[in-house]
Amino acid sequence: MRFRFENHELESELRELKRDGVLIPMQPQVFDLLLFLIAHRDRVVSKDDLVAEVWGNRPISDSALNSRINAARKALQDDGKAQRLIRTIPRKGFRFVGECVELPPAAQSPATVPAPAAATVASDRPAIAVLAFKNMSDDEEQEYFCDGISEDILTALSRVRWFFVIARNSSFTYKGRNVHIRQIAEELRVRYVVEGSVRKAGDRVRISAQLNDATTESHIWAEHFDRKLVDVFAVQDEITNAIVAALEPQIYAAENFRAQRKPPANLDAWDLLMRALSHYWRVTREDHVVAQALLQKAIAIDPNYGQALSVLAASHMFGVHLGWAELAKAAPLAEQAATTAVQLDHEDAWAHTALGSVYFSTRRLDDALSEFETALRLNSNFCLAQGYYALALSYAGRTEDSFEAAQRAIRLSPRDPSLAIYYGIAGYARFMTRQYDEAIALAREAIRHRGDLTGAYRVLAVSAGMSGDTSTAEMAIAELRRTQPNISLSWIATQLPWRNEADREHYLEGFRRAGLT
Repeated sequence: MRFRFENHELESELRELKRDGVLIPMQPQVFDLLLFLIAHRDRVVSKDDLVAEVWGNRPISDSALNSRINAARKALQDDGKAQRLIRTIPRKGFRFVGECVELPPAAQSPATVPAPAAATVASDRPAIAVLAFKNMSDDEEQEYFCDGISEDILTALSRVRWFFVIARNSSFTYKGRNVHIRQIAEELRVRYVVEGSVRKAGDRVRISAQLNDATTESHIWAEHFDRKLVDVFAVQDEITNAIVAALEPQIYAAENFRAQRKPPANLDAWDLLMRALSHYWRVTREDHVVAQALLQKAIAIDPNYGQALSVLAASHMFGVHLGWAELAKAAPLAEQAATTAVQLDHEDAWAHTALGSVYFSTRRLDDALSEFETALRLNSNFCLAQGYYALALSYAGRTEDSFEAAQRAIRLSPRDPSLAIYYGIAGYARFMTRQYDEAIALAREAIRHRGDLTGAYRVLAVSAGMSGDTSTAEMAIAELRRTQPNISLSWIATQLPWRNEADREHYLEGFRRAGLT
């Protein structure tokens, strides 16, 4: 279908919106929403209609829906006040009210038919097989529990768009057979194999899991989990989440090690991305500069490399929040990269997290929360999205929700490279509720994990300032000036995106009492 209204033209087959012949970039969900409103312009479209059509009946928050409506209006140079084209009907829904003409599909000459996309250079993502976990108990009825754990891990890993996960029907053919890891890897053409076992004794269960590098026949990661079997399915979910949250960073680390062994001339886009991630997780200004240079090289090899674009956007915005980069310079670059990443793969949690980080720093908190919620629906084990979500909740004034989200990130991935950040966010949430002693303890825990974390020293400084702990406040300010030399009350007041003026003033007062000028 092709529609024309005002100076716009929308083409459903090409999934393009143009204004005066110029292509307008749009996220896939926003395009779907706009197309649905236009196609059903003869009636009011309810929220349930939109959820069914655009979100596939997945539950969404009002903020997620409103952010998509606002994005559609923005693409049309409309807004919630004028409602020139998209009108909100109170308690009913929405309706497209512009004068619209349906046109025949545009004819394409051979010269204008898009050429097939070239095979991407960045397709060498690691392949993983999850084997059926072994039942080490005498009870044969525990087979369903073993298979359930394996299938849940396989399903959860499949949500990580950066990996290629072998289907159950292939990996489960080795169940009950004594086959060497290398043979499995060769037959399934995988680099990594996840295996494990389940042993039940009375009302307790021990689940062991390990990640193997089949090319070197070495164990990359191994862990066991002891639980009481009060609720079988709850235990199954809890352990699955713990295993998947631990596996993902371990695979990245292994891939970085593999890339480090390659000569620089032989690095492909995937190798460059893995090297960049290793610098990204170190959370220093210097490492983020290196990461961005590596990501630019990866994008030069493959301009449509969504994962590299996502990390590049997230890196730019991370620098803004920690005072390493200027918002006015970094935000446009990051938004373009993140928007492109979402367009390339709207089911990649990294892409939505990156876009959410842009919205967060540019004071679009409802849009930011919506993007983080989308990322967590796509991959509930993605701790970085959980941490960003917690931070955005705090700045939106939802401090209790923020603390709970930060605690989930800490529980989910106790070995996460960003664990210190999650403790810092939890501390900030406690500061906002004036629980200063707990905020200080959480900030100290963050610093114990990372001695150069700017955000943790900020929390420590304001909490100590408000509680009257002068010596701690002085130490925190000194360390803060070391990690963020440009820190000042003016920077705090203008660069951080509070929704409520009272929350901003509370934070500034903490810094004043700590001695910052």
